[in-house]
Amino acid sequence: MAREIAVTFDYRCPFARNAHEAVVAADRAGTDVTYRYVPFSLDQVHVGEGETPVWERDPEKWGTGTWALQYGIAVRDSFAEGFLDAHVALFAQRHDHGRQLGDRDVVEEAIASVGLDVAAVRAEVDGGQPLKTLAVEHEAMVRDHDVFGVPTFVEGDEAVFIRFMERGRVDDLERAVALLDWPRFNEFKRTKLPR
Repeated sequence: MAREIAVTFDYRCPFARNAHEAVVAADRAGTDVTYRYVPFSLDQVHVGEGETPVWERDPEKWGTGTWALQYGIAVRDSFAEGFLDAHVALFAQRHDHGRQLGDRDVVEEAIASVGLDVAAVRAEVDGGQPLKTLAVEHEAMVRDHDVFGVPTFVEGDEAVFIRFMERGRVDDLERAVALLDWPRFNEFKRTKLPR
């Protein structure tokens, strides 16, 4: 039976970048796992109880990751053939180029860099559906799986937050995915990292 695993992302997190580069590499190489890319707002995680959710605020009060998440969702849902390239490019804007993802122009540069029609993607974002999708998918991850950060890998009822220390390592991804169905194994954390 084929496996389906959801993986949360926010383009600002370096550990999400490490994991998602591995997931994208596995997808491109061909894998027996179907990966589902799920946005998760780190801006929303830092909203206090009783405060207005990020997706109900004016854009100038969103935080630094909401533009990028909306563009990623717009490409994923409406321009799927360009999603993997755009996904990697959005992570690269922050982690390789040191750019600020709260700047819509920076986000659109990433979209343009992979050959997508920026005006068409912008129209999807401005139409409002990506922001609604962000709210629905983020809230579902919190409600159904107690997700608190990225990257979290979700298969069935099992959800595991994982930090990969190296970028794009499909071998690390395969080892981690092999452990998802071992619920008696709860935490394995090194007290220090040799570097």
